[in-house]
Amino acid sequence: MGEFELIERFFKRNQAATPAPTAPEAPNSIALGIGDDCALLQPAPGMQLAVSTDLLVEGRHFFADVDPAALGHKALAVNLSDLAAMGAEPLAFTLALALPPERAQDEAWLAALAQGLFALADAHGCALVGGDTTAGPLTLCITVFGQVPAGHALRRDRARAGDDLWVSGTLGDARLALAALRGEIDLPAEALAQACQRLERPTPRLALGTALRGIAHSAIDVSDGLAGDLGHILKASQVGAAIEAVDASKLIASRALLAGAEGPFGLKSLLSFILTGGDDYELAFTAPPAARAAVQAAAQRAATPVTRIGRIEAEPGLRLIDAHGRATPLAARAFDHFA
Repeated sequence: MGEFELIERFFKRNQAATPAPTAPEAPNSIALGIGDDCALLQPAPGMQLAVSTDLLVEGRHFFADVDPAALGHKALAVNLSDLAAMGAEPLAFTLALALPPERAQDEAWLAALAQGLFALADAHGCALVGGDTTAGPLTLCITVFGQVPAGHALRRDRARAGDDLWVSGTLGDARLALAALRGEIDLPAEALAQACQRLERPTPRLALGTALRGIAHSAIDVSDGLAGDLGHILKASQVGAAIEAVDASKLIASRALLAGAEGPFGLKSLLSFILTGGDDYELAFTAPPAARAAVQAAAQRAATPVTRIGRIEAEPGLRLIDAHGRATPLAARAFDHFA
């Protein structure tokens, strides 16, 4: 099967994705999709274009035997998560795909990859409008385009001293799955399946991101570990932060899963998972204390739980506050793709 047949059979669609409720402008924003040298996008009046690119490489970002439908889902989900962190609505995306020869001829694998990709795209009204394919090590590179009202993007450089620090959903589950898949711990089959769902099929928090516009001061998606990603906000905003260890421990949905794991997992190990684990794709955001009710209302509208885990401080650096009020400095290091 050649390049153009592969595109025609698995990735070219006759119509744009069905618009999602959170992106009513999407169909009118695509002036020209697949079929020419460039796609043409037209954001709605008063909107800014939000653009993000992520690269997934076999052996670096996913295992060789991963479910191709899950791989298709995650390739787009990690990009949509960036839009969520900016409070942007999805419009369209492009896909650059490098395939080893055996994958290029595996029709069942390609069909499953496309199914996982388009199922998530359709759920959020995000149309595939172009891309490229080539032979090479298995690599997926997606560029996603979204729109956000001018001046209302949730930027990293807007956190203020005194802000509450919030996190959506739960953290640590993806790191738990990775530990089990690497043979670092043993998990019962049911617990492993639950953890792998979080690792392989993350949920981009798009509804929450748009609901937080005008409420949150800053936001980032947690892709490379809470401590490291929060460090980007602190650096951009020139502030510090304190994470309350007791509050942060509420974020761990995996406590029940770990009950069946073999190994000495106490609170310290659990906190390590949520602080440095990565691959969670939740939102970390800051908002003034006066907005606590508004944050909870936004979370309820988005059907996404949120937890207040600390505060932004004027003193630079990141600190973990224990149950006795003692502060321990934390290294704000994120996952390094070249390490």
